[in-house]
Amino acid sequence: MSTNDKKGQSGGGQLELFWAILPKVPLIIKVVLLHLLKRSESAQYLDLRSDVTISVIRSMLDPAKPRAVSEVQAMTLRDPGVKGKMWVSTAASKVPPEHGIRDALLAAVAGLSGPGQEDAAPTFRIPDIVPVEAEWTGFRAAATKDSTPPAISEEEKYHELMKECTNATTILYFHGGAYYLCDPATHRPLVKTLAKLTGGRAYSVRYRLAPQHPFPAALLDALVSYFTLLYPPPGSVHDAVSPADIVVAGDSAGGNLSLALLQILLELRRQNRKVTWFGEEREVPLPAGVAPISPWIDMLQSMPSWIRNGKWCYLPSPRLLSKKEEHQPPADDLWPANPPRKHVYIDDAYMLHPLASLQLNKSWEDAPPVYLCCGWECLQDEDRYLVSQLTRDGVTVVFEEYQAMPHVFAALMPGIAESRRCIDGLTNFIKAACEDPKTIQPSYKMIKAKTLEEVDIDVDSLTPFTEEQARDMAHQMLSGQKAPMPDVASKL
Repeated sequence: MSTNDKKGQSGGGQLELFWAILPKVPLIIKVVLLHLLKRSESAQYLDLRSDVTISVIRSMLDPAKPRAVSEVQAMTLRDPGVKGKMWVSTAASKVPPEHGIRDALLAAVAGLSGPGQEDAAPTFRIPDIVPVEAEWTGFRAAATKDSTPPAISEEEKYHELMKECTNATTILYFHGGAYYLCDPATHRPLVKTLAKLTGGRAYSVRYRLAPQHPFPAALLDALVSYFTLLYPPPGSVHDAVSPADIVVAGDSAGGNLSLALLQILLELRRQNRKVTWFGEEREVPLPAGVAPISPWIDMLQSMPSWIRNGKWCYLPSPRLLSKKEEHQPPADDLWPANPPRKHVYIDDAYMLHPLASLQLNKSWEDAPPVYLCCGWECLQDEDRYLVSQLTRDGVTVVFEEYQAMPHVFAALMPGIAESRRCIDGLTNFIKAACEDPKTIQPSYKMIKAKTLEEVDIDVDSLTPFTEEQARDMAHQMLSGQKAPMPDVASKL
């Protein structure tokens, strides 16, 4: 059974899409004309189809009248079914007989809470340990684009998938969706491509979603999934996976989750803590690498690029903490939360916690190699800031910034040259991390639109913000006293 709540059905999806696009026809005509006449700035960098796609999605994500949270969530949980050149085998982690995995998470949350908070009792709702569903995903070479799965068991599908793997590479993948939207089903095409190009397989996790399951439920599901790979519970279809064969990846909120999992592992190792898991005291090893795509670092959306880069991105302007009536979705059984909170994902008292707003972490020392990509998107400043933190702490970083590209563009527009280049960079990193991480060299590149020319980025110019400034911006946004943010484009 899925760990998420009810899923919608896929019927009527095309008709709904038609009615959603129809009101956008005037916008489409405007974008097309401006593009053809070279009157829009985006026309310098984007092809016509990409320009229209981004403009329409931006319009759809910023409606005049917001929809209820339950309605929007249900739309993104519709499973269209498995089709094409992919194997998908659904599995679920077993629930251990003891609470060691949850105790370890709580210890990490406490340890990262700051001086004097290590022994404080958590005020958030402590999540239950539940079976965490995931999709083993791999490439199915002999299938056609219209092929459907054979009528065999999930275990048999897994073994068929494994026959096509050419190496032991295992991608632990967390989908994006602001922690309250989407599902492994929405990300199957991307995850299948990663499995195909690496020659390995992916374990795409159906973690619990907010607002029903706020922080740190998704973190617990991520930690359970990682331990399920390392130390398979009785009855699992897979053999134990070496940490040297695991790369943790994810996009957007899934990128946040992948980095938060890394920070949990680092903190447990700082505490010299082992985890009781199915009757055994288990070590806490690090994965071979971490590869976030356009990761959402700052839960408070406090950095200037959220405003400055709106013309390149489709994400709405910052409104997660907005009190304006026009930004509030109609009340339903999911939102507002009970007890009330400001943020859909996290309780008010934990919005500045380093496992939520990752830019507030004190150290990433001893982390494995990290690949991080982004575009000229709303998250650009926070992604660059994190890259500077990782570099400061001696982490090997491969950073790629794509000129004029929006948030998670490689999944949104997979056919364009920039997306293919991004996926190549990501999968080359994954292969190197699993084969020989010592071969990975630090790299900081800006990839130009259309030509794909690579330009070195000066590491010292990654961010204009000091730790104190980053912390102050987050505190000011939380308090509602946010001062106008400076335009720092010329400094980047």
